[in-house]
Amino acid sequence: MDSSNQTPEFYQNVVVMRHGDRIDNFEPLWISTATRPWDPPLVQQGRVRAFSTGHKFRHNLGFPLHRVFVSPFLRCVQTAAEVVSALSAVDDHPNALTGESVTIDPSKLKVSVEYGLCEMMSREAIRLDVTPKDGNWGFDISEREAMLPAGTVDTNVERVYKELPKWEEPVLRTRARYKQIVKDLADKYHAENLLLVTHGEGVGVALSSFKKGAIVYEVDYCAYVELRRPIFKKDQTFTAGEFEVLTQTGQTGVSYYIQSPSFEQ
Repeated sequence: MDSSNQTPEFYQNVVVMRHGDRIDNFEPLWISTATRPWDPPLVQQGRVRAFSTGHKFRHNLGFPLHRVFVSPFLRCVQTAAEVVSALSAVDDHPNALTGESVTIDPSKLKVSVEYGLCEMMSREAIRLDVTPKDGNWGFDISEREAMLPAGTVDTNVERVYKELPKWEEPVLRTRARYKQIVKDLADKYHAENLLLVTHGEGVGVALSSFKKGAIVYEVDYCAYVELRRPIFKKDQTFTAGEFEVLTQTGQTGVSYYIQSPSFEQ
C-alpha cells in the first residue's frame, strides 16, 4: 500500500526500556551463594530508578501507555512492576521512592511476560560459570506474573515466543529476534502504545534497527528508546508505516552516533 500521500489515522508509540540496576554488578559475592546466579534481582537503587522512570513516563511521554511486555528475567519483571505501579497509581506520589505502598488502578494498563524479550542466550551476556548445569533455566511464568501489581496481568495474551530461546543462540539471531519482537508485538496491538521491558542489547537493537547508520555504544540502567510509526486506514483495513526513532543521543540514557555512509559496508 502506497501511504506516501495519505494522512495517518493515528500514530503508534513503542517504548523499549532496559531493566534497572542488577545486584551482581554491585555485590560480586552474591553469585557465590545464589541459587539462581544466572537470574539476578535488582538492588534497591534499581527499584528506585525503575519507579522514577515510570513516573517520568507518566508525566513526560506525551501519550498514554496501554500495554507492557516484559522479559521473564527477574530484573526485568521487578523493573516492570515498579514502572507499572508508577503509571497506574491512583494518585500522584512525588515523594514515593518505589511502588511498594502505592495504590494503583489496575484497569489503566495490562502486562504480559514475553520470552522473545529475554536476555541474549549466550556467553556474550551470561557467564558460562553461572549457567544452570542441568540446562534447566527454571522460569516459572506464573511465579513471575505474581510479582507484578495485582490485577494488571493479562492472562489472555498469547505469547509470540512459546518458550525461552535455546542456549548459545547466535548473536546475529539474537539481534534479529529483538528487532522482530518489536515489530510482531506492535503489529499484534497496532491500536495501542506499548512499553517493552528488556535488556541492554534489546534497547540498542531497537534504536539501531530503525535509525539508519546508528551505532549504539552505551545503554544505561532504565535507559529507553522511543519509536513511533503512522497507522493508516483504508476500507476498514489498517496498515503501518515505518518506525522512526524519536530519541536523541544521551537524552534517555542511550548514547549513539551516526556512522558516515562511507564507512558502511
